[in-house]
Amino acid sequence: MTNSAAASGTLRPPLSLEFDAIVVGAGAAGLYSALCLPSSLRVGLLTKDDLPLSASDWAQGGIAAAIAPDDSPTLHVADTLKAGAGLCDEAAVQFLAQQAPACVRSLVKLGVAFDRHRDDLALTLEAAHSRRRVLHAADTTGRAVVSTLSRQVAGRPNITTLSNAFVLDLWIDEAGGCRGVSVLYEGRISWVQARAVVLATGGGGQVFAKTTNPSVSTGDGVAIAARAGVLLRDLEFVQFHPTALTLPEAPRFLISEAVRGEGAHLVNDEGRRFAFDYHPDGELAPRDVVSRAIFRYLQSTGADPADSHVWLDCRPIDPEKLKRRFPNILQVCRHWGIDPAQEPIPVAPAAHYWMGGIVTDLGGRTSVPGLYAVGETASTGVHGANRLASNSLLECLVFGAQLGQLELLPPRPGSPREKTMAVPLAESDSLDRLETIRYELPRLVWKSAGICREAGSLQGAIAQVQAWKAWESQSVLAQQMAQLTPIESYTVSSEMAAQLVAWGELRNLLEVAELILKSAAFRCESRGGHYRSDCPETRSQWTGHTLIQGEQVWRSEPV
Repeated sequence: MTNSAAASGTLRPPLSLEFDAIVVGAGAAGLYSALCLPSSLRVGLLTKDDLPLSASDWAQGGIAAAIAPDDSPTLHVADTLKAGAGLCDEAAVQFLAQQAPACVRSLVKLGVAFDRHRDDLALTLEAAHSRRRVLHAADTTGRAVVSTLSRQVAGRPNITTLSNAFVLDLWIDEAGGCRGVSVLYEGRISWVQARAVVLATGGGGQVFAKTTNPSVSTGDGVAIAARAGVLLRDLEFVQFHPTALTLPEAPRFLISEAVRGEGAHLVNDEGRRFAFDYHPDGELAPRDVVSRAIFRYLQSTGADPADSHVWLDCRPIDPEKLKRRFPNILQVCRHWGIDPAQEPIPVAPAAHYWMGGIVTDLGGRTSVPGLYAVGETASTGVHGANRLASNSLLECLVFGAQLGQLELLPPRPGSPREKTMAVPLAESDSLDRLETIRYELPRLVWKSAGICREAGSLQGAIAQVQAWKAWESQSVLAQQMAQLTPIESYTVSSEMAAQLVAWGELRNLLEVAELILKSAAFRCESRGGHYRSDCPETRSQWTGHTLIQGEQVWRSEPV
């Protein structure tokens, strides 16, 4: 069984019940992590959908790296720290910026076809960067990176790729170490052993009603880590992308800020560049500033910010440059009846990137032995309260590369054994209720923990989410799943498998919703991607991280 066959979907490999290392997630972080693990290890790469479908694959802007003659890692660090609003880990930021040029060289060597200007790599300017330092592959950089990494993974005989494999929970042993995962795959729930587990499941944008994230972004990694008692950090900080395509029937397709970097203007119905009313950098201010500018402007007009929009005018960009740099954006907009070369694009903010996550050190280690996290799932300290544009793909690569030094736990005695046990279907009224909560939850979180937050709505939303969680935990399906014992496997029908995925994703969304809401209610100030209308100022006493572990929420020492 070859990896290429697995990736193409022509044949699904059987599930081994034991690997040296398991990587959960197949975006840029998961793929690059798998490639950087020692080739001597047997690696299981688990993804709940077919390759590729991840936020990395949707990334348009590019990868930031200080490689221009007028640039330096020092300047990259300064820009990142400024965007991070006082909560970045400076050592992590320095590590990121210093490693960036080497990561770019690695991608070029692997075959990523970045755009070029004559013989040099082409660089563009993005919001809050002081230099042109963002590499791109037209406007589908994430797709170029993920497709290249996917081909490399397919050629590695030590990596087994398992698509449509949905990880339900971590396997934590009596000593508190992570020994594997429980996974739903090919009609069977199995406990799969590993001496190291890497969570690289991306973000949780689907917890919001308006998001640029793909449907798979349900916060799975953070949720299963939370249930296992892993230390989490800064979950209130969510970046809302200012310019998502806003049409009644269209998905919230991201219009990259690289478009604004190349000269597009953010305007109101009269064509006035209103963003300068809120910040001297106008549409090139940091994302949270631009998102709030749009929100406040729409409020000032009496429009409902949840349903209305402003305009992104691309006509100041040379038409040939627009066509060359942003072919995918042009294609999608024209598909929905908008020609950006001739008319402005209707845009509004949408949830885009989660700065917080599972606390890790520079080697990706979490608070649980044997458990690692990389990419948007992790909180490395790089992003602070607000991510600098195009640092996210870079973070996936820089910290994924560190897994070459991953430390394996000692082998666990014994091996998983098979047991045939049918998991009964949940009652039909429970399934209907699960679907109702899945519909209502993102709307509640968008209203209470979206761009502008305040204590009353946050507390009300927490109470509602906790009520939903209490109901879910008592459902027939949840009660049955709670009885599954590690080291044994269970068979399920194909109908039941689909229901398990829907239940599992909702369980994860409820978990991350409560975490975000609690964190946002706890932080009584505004900073970066967290804005409290009842506490609009940034306060010096809050220059510390919000930490969550189990039921405990507390503030770290000042950064």
